[in-house]
Order: sequence, then C-alpha cells, then structure tokens
Amino acid sequence: MSAGIDEAKQAIRRRVWDLLVAEYVVERGVHGYIPAFVGAEAAADRLAGLAEWQAARVVKAVPDRAQQPVRERALRDGKLLYVAVPKLAAELPFFVVDPAGLAAAPAEAAAREHAARHARKVAVCGSVAVNRRGSRLGKGAGYSDIAVALLQEAGRIGPSTVIVTTVHPLQVVDDVMPETEHDFSVDLIVTPDEVIECEPPRRPTGLYWNNLTAAKIAAIPVLAARAARRA
Repeated sequence: MSAGIDEAKQAIRRRVWDLLVAEYVVERGVHGYIPAFVGAEAAADRLAGLAEWQAARVVKAVPDRAQQPVRERALRDGKLLYVAVPKLAAELPFFVVDPAGLAAAPAEAAAREHAARHARKVAVCGSVAVNRRGSRLGKGAGYSDIAVALLQEAGRIGPSTVIVTTVHPLQVVDDVMPETEHDFSVDLIVTPDEVIECEPPRRPTGLYWNNLTAAKIAAIPVLAARAARRA
C-alpha cells in the first residue's frame, strides 16, 4: 500500500475515533480498535429483522466487542456461527459454533474470550468508518481483508454471500475511501436507526501476496504455512 493511501485512511480513522469519543458513544481508549458503540444491541436487532438474515443458515462474524450482540443473536436464531480467531493467530484461523450442540448460554458462547471453549476449529478459513457506497475501514491491521480473502479462496464466500457491518451512525461518513485491490466492500450497513443498501460488492479474488509484509505473513500461522509451501 502506498504511503499516501495509508495516511488518507488513517486520517479518516482518527477523525471518526475522535468524534465517537467526543459524543460519548464509545469508551475512551477506543483509538486503534473496532469501536464497541452505544446502540450495538439495537443494530443487531435491526439486522436480525432483515430478510437476508432470516434466510441465512450460516453467519461469519468478526470477534470484536462491537459485534458481540450479532454473534449472540446468530446463536439464538439457530444459525451456524463462524468466528475468526483474534488476529487469525492459529493454524486453523476460524472457530465454528453450532447452536444445536451448545452447552453454554448463547451470550457466553458468543463472547470472543470463550468461543474456542464452545467451538471446534475448521480449516476454512467491524468497521471504524464506512461510507454509503460500502467502502469500509477497519482498525488498519488488515485481518478482516485477509479473512475474507481466505474464505473467498476456500469457496465459503460467493456471489450470494451478503457482507454486513454494524456501526454507530457517526461511523457512516461521506468521504470517498481510498481503496486498494485487497479491500472488500460491504453490501449492507446496519445502524441502530437504519439499514443502508450499498453498491454492487467489490471483493478480492483471494490473497494478494504482494501486499503482505514478511512480518504479517510470519504473524499469521495459516499464511506462514502457505508461504513455506510456495517457497
């Protein structure tokens, strides 16, 4: 990624983090993270009312606190739940939680701290800011982009897959987001107040190795293993 694009993305992140803190809709210390926002439960409820959600049998969610209500709702609604290992820091980088065999309450099983305890690992493989076109910015570490690319390569994401983000209304911005080839867009933005339908999806076809640093590859076991096979 060029320095100019990286700086432009970070400027938007800083502005949104500062705004969320100033408006008291997140806890202090949110900078550098996907913000757990006031109204996350209401956004999850609105998402659960959509036809796309009701038709879905499988939900993949990030492990961030902001999407805890979404993960819990998925289990309550009887959906098979895939949760990325935080920072993809395992050789098998996804957990799957099956509500049919759940021994714990959905609220506990959906918590990222407990997902591994109530899940079996599988070899398949939130947003800081998002605009109405569907372009999004995460916290800048790139884990969501890599997770989507892995799922795309594994055939677990296809044209019929709906990608959603739940955010506070203040996280929906008018900016034109700088994008690179590995960035993906969302189909729907769900806030506590509305559902925003975005433009046709833009998704990577898979991993773009030229955009991955040696440090990032080494830090993510599934990438390190693949890199070793490519050598």
